[in-house]
Amino acid sequence: MPSLPPAAPFSTRCSPRYALHIALVAVGSLGLGACTTGSNRPDVTAAITSPATPDAARAKLADLQKRYETNPADAATGIAYGNALRLAGQRAQATAVLQQVTIRNPRNPQVAGAYGRALAENGQLQQAFDVLAHAHTPDRPDWRVLNVQGAVLDQMGRNTEAQDYYRTALKIVPGEPTVLSNLGLSYAFAKDLPRAEATLREAAANPKADSRVRQNLALVLSLQGRLGEAEKLARADLPPAEAQASIDNLRRLAASAPKGTTTVAGSAARPNPALASEQPLPVSTQAQAYAPAQPADQVAALPGADY
Repeated sequence: MPSLPPAAPFSTRCSPRYALHIALVAVGSLGLGACTTGSNRPDVTAAITSPATPDAARAKLADLQKRYETNPADAATGIAYGNALRLAGQRAQATAVLQQVTIRNPRNPQVAGAYGRALAENGQLQQAFDVLAHAHTPDRPDWRVLNVQGAVLDQMGRNTEAQDYYRTALKIVPGEPTVLSNLGLSYAFAKDLPRAEATLREAAANPKADSRVRQNLALVLSLQGRLGEAEKLARADLPPAEAQASIDNLRRLAASAPKGTTTVAGSAARPNPALASEQPLPVSTQAQAYAPAQPADQVAALPGADY
């Protein structure tokens, strides 16, 4: 499984919900189709490694295109080529390529995972969720697929269902920081910020936690107005210029978040009717000031996103 890309500063398009979507995509979109699944399935890409960064993707595109055109039915080549196209920013072409690979390999779970990821990145969330169901089976569940399925559900506004997927994944890999991070962000979507913070702190305390997990904790702290703690986390992980950019955006997030609210799990508040995807808000109704989420294709295009 490829490692997560380096953490990037939060976008300047800083509504709290938009920042949460960015964070969710970045951490939830672990590499599918380029690793063994933990269920003793064969690694179909053992001989052809998918590029891990945009620069590596662009460098390999020509070679992978030739390999793909020579044998478009080969699953390993198709996944590697599709992933390279994704990382190079050619998401529509990546989706088209992986669709053809899926047609030629209809029973290959790694191909299904790669195609589902591409669909999600392209904003085709329901189709992505349906395809990801074929990337593993109930008797042989893959925690990585469960994690991405949860991320897709969260982007669709189905937070309670998403949390069930994360909890199922955690039964397979207890304490896995990437899953805990997504679960924490899901609680934040549902406006349960104390629970989000507690879950993200558990994730960040794990030695395997990526710097992005800690940046997600900084995001949730800033939404609670605790900028000092959030800034300390940002400075600890990022180069000075990136840290300052993230801090500036965290400050804007804090300024745009509801003021004077107490976020208590289980408190009764009505959902904002303008946000049809919202779960009942466990905070003051001032949380209705949160901006609507941006379309998923815009979120997925941001640096660091790795579906």
